[in-house]
Amino acid sequence: MLMLKLGLAGVGLLYVAAVAGMVVFQRDLQYFPDRSDPAPVGVGLVDVQRVPLATADGETVVLWWADPAPDRPVILYFHGNAGSIAQRADRLAFYQSRGYGAAFLSWRGYGGSTGHPTESGLMQDAEAAYAYLLAQGVAPDRIVLLGESLGSGVAVQLAARHKVAAVILEAPYTAAVDIAAQAYPWLPVRVLMLDQFLSRDHIADIDAPLLILHGERDRVIPYRSGLRLFDQATAPKTFVSLGAKGHEALYDPATWARGADFIDAAFPP
Repeated sequence: MLMLKLGLAGVGLLYVAAVAGMVVFQRDLQYFPDRSDPAPVGVGLVDVQRVPLATADGETVVLWWADPAPDRPVILYFHGNAGSIAQRADRLAFYQSRGYGAAFLSWRGYGGSTGHPTESGLMQDAEAAYAYLLAQGVAPDRIVLLGESLGSGVAVQLAARHKVAAVILEAPYTAAVDIAAQAYPWLPVRVLMLDQFLSRDHIADIDAPLLILHGERDRVIPYRSGLRLFDQATAPKTFVSLGAKGHEALYDPATWARGADFIDAAFPP
């Protein structure tokens, strides 16, 4: 009996230690920044400016900015939890080829931006980028928010607060905490997680046309998560399956073209 009690106590201590470790290092498990900061021209882009933006809490974040063709909208793009905007240069060039303006935001702690990523911090970064577009004379009804993966949660909250022309979400989630709870069923994630990105609490407040794109074999953010978020959104809304594809569909020009076609329906070239 004593050995059993000691064994149970040992298991309990290991569990407490594991939980404590996950709490302390949780943001290291949520954000995977690439801090390299090449100039746009260094990754093959032309007519793209590197703009430093000051955030409300004193950080400086990087925005890659390309002017739109006359009467064309601007895409304010929020990337996912890994890599950098430099690794998405081909996407920015694609948008330029369609005549769109492009504003690619590098989250705090990523590619040339100061600070460390948190949910509240990313929202301040997004607010700074939105304010920059307004300062450049871009009207809200010309701003299209596009959020990829983790960035979809920021796009949802920003669109719920501000007027925009349209919102495109690629592989979105109902909430980041929902995904984490599935990944770590042995942890009290819903109590302990700091950056929960509760898109399901904000999606119904968006007053703009919405497009959701999601691959049916996405193992990072399950397809059903995108469907559930879509169900909670208000019209006008469109859901497009990307077919038997996983999370890698976010890097496929065919996915970008789906979003571009949606934009062109609202802003005919």
